[in-house]
Amino acid sequence: MKKLIALVLMLCMLCTVALADNEITWDQVYPTLEAAGITGDFVTFDEIAVKVFIPAGAEAVELSDEDKANGYIGYFTDESGDAIAVQYVNVDGMDLETYAAQVAEAGGTEIETGTVNGLPCISYEYNDNMICAFTTQMGYILEVAVGPLPDENAKLAAGFILASIQAAE
Repeated sequence: MKKLIALVLMLCMLCTVALADNEITWDQVYPTLEAAGITGDFVTFDEIAVKVFIPAGAEAVELSDEDKANGYIGYFTDESGDAIAVQYVNVDGMDLETYAAQVAEAGGTEIETGTVNGLPCISYEYNDNMICAFTTQMGYILEVAVGPLPDENAKLAAGFILASIQAAE
């Protein structure tokens, strides 16, 4: 029990520090995951040269033609129904500021600008999902969504996954 309390306090401190300057790196997050015994692997999306940490227990779902037409390049789910969706959508060169305004109009909340592993992004919540969106050199938006988020623990887990998004090596 003491380990769990210490872990929760460390997670809260990490999130507070990261949110204070709106910049987070995998190096900040990884020691906390390791201490908690959370395992998984990075999945690389070659279409965009980006990788994302997918926790153990989350399995890739085969994408339908319709999913692919809607820009999905990855979808993972676990037995509890939690999902990680990776979508790559042509927005004709829209910048993050304009995209954030559209997200707000569509009902997105908690919209913040920041940097994840050196990549400028916006983060927001929409339909019980936590989402990070990035612009790409090709004029597209890359979105990584994690959800549903029924409680604070789920939000922390989503934060770890989103903090892992980084350029592939």
